[in-house]
Amino acid sequence: MPLTLTILGTASPHPGPGRPCSGYLLRGSGAEVWVDAGPGTFAELQRHTDPARLTAIWISHLHADHCADLLSAVYALAFGGLTPPTPVPVYAPEDCPGRLAGFFGRPDVAFLRGILDFRPLYDGHTARHGELLLTARAVVHDTEAYGLRAECAGSVLAYSGDSGPCTALTELARDADLFLCEADIDAHREGEQVHLTPEGAGATARAAGARELLVTHVGPTLTPESATARAAVAFGGPTATAREGDLRRA
Repeated sequence: MPLTLTILGTASPHPGPGRPCSGYLLRGSGAEVWVDAGPGTFAELQRHTDPARLTAIWISHLHADHCADLLSAVYALAFGGLTPPTPVPVYAPEDCPGRLAGFFGRPDVAFLRGILDFRPLYDGHTARHGELLLTARAVVHDTEAYGLRAECAGSVLAYSGDSGPCTALTELARDADLFLCEADIDAHREGEQVHLTPEGAGATARAAGARELLVTHVGPTLTPESATARAAVAFGGPTATAREGDLRRA
């Protein structure tokens, strides 16, 4: 089966009407992976699949705009009649289960083990589900953060998560058929490079030799249209705006 990406949410740093925060549904080789769980994305996920059918959940980092809807998922899977047949693997930074347990006022995560199977990410982490191979690379951010490279049946999709300019991100996107990349900020503040400008997203795509750039996670100082136009100039290749509900093939 082809490697496909459904856009669930693209907003930064908070959801807006009709625009949830970061979240994507990745499909390939029969696998269905919820990539990032920003606020509002669990509802959108249900437009496209039964959450009980998820093969895995993959979380780039633990900022709320990328993971807060894991709380919604816990309520749905544990109490809302969407209980999966076996616990869903959750690939996420090591602190993720503790954060969730803390919200429920629990001292440990034992109460979640019937629905979620937490597996900590690290640089170079790989997971295979059928022909779908997921590889994580540590990227530059102001917290532990990872980008994702997904490979299936000869197609490659790369996802930046939240990242400043770094060699690891360029390597992650090397020769990707589709590079889903943040363009969060208009300009870097002095000494701070924890996000990408549109020009940074385009330059990374160009250096990586990506075939197509898909711009996402555009912050409030930009519009998605202006960020995409600026990224396209820096990239020099096919560039589009990620929009909620879109289905893209890698």
